[in-house]
Order: sequence, then structure tokens, then C-alpha cells
Amino acid sequence: MHPVRQTWDELPPARKRLLITVGVIDAGMRAWALIDLKNRPAEEVNGPKGAWAVALAVGNSAGLLPAAYLLFGRRR
Repeated sequence: MHPVRQTWDELPPARKRLLITVGVIDAGMRAWALIDLKNRPAEEVNGPKGAWAVALAVGNSAGLLPAAYLLFGRRR
């Protein structure tokens, strides 16, 4: 059984605020991760920089993919 889909206008204000907040957090973390990746030498990145760049630029993850890069994708 599929849940009923709602349009933006049908969503309650609290749900709209939540979606906007998650989107802003995701965009900020994604920008931070991409800037860090651009400025970091390849030898300080776990895995190929190109793969991280594509995943961060294209993937929709609600902040999980940028968090994974920032926590596990960088060498200390």
C-alpha cells in the first residue's frame, strides 16, 4: 500500500520547516565537503577524489554523504 502523496501546499507548516531545514543543512555540508575535497591533496583522501566529487555533487543524501566524507574520507 502506497502512502498518499501531498503537494507542497498540502503539507503542514512543521513538515515544510523540517524539509527546508534538512535541505539547508545538506547544502551547507555538501559545499563544505566539496571545498575541502578541492583543496585537499589526493594523498590525504581515502579513495579516489573523483569518485568523492561525483558522489558529493550528484548524490541526494540529506547530509549523510557529506558527513561520511568529512568523517571517513579524509586522512588525518
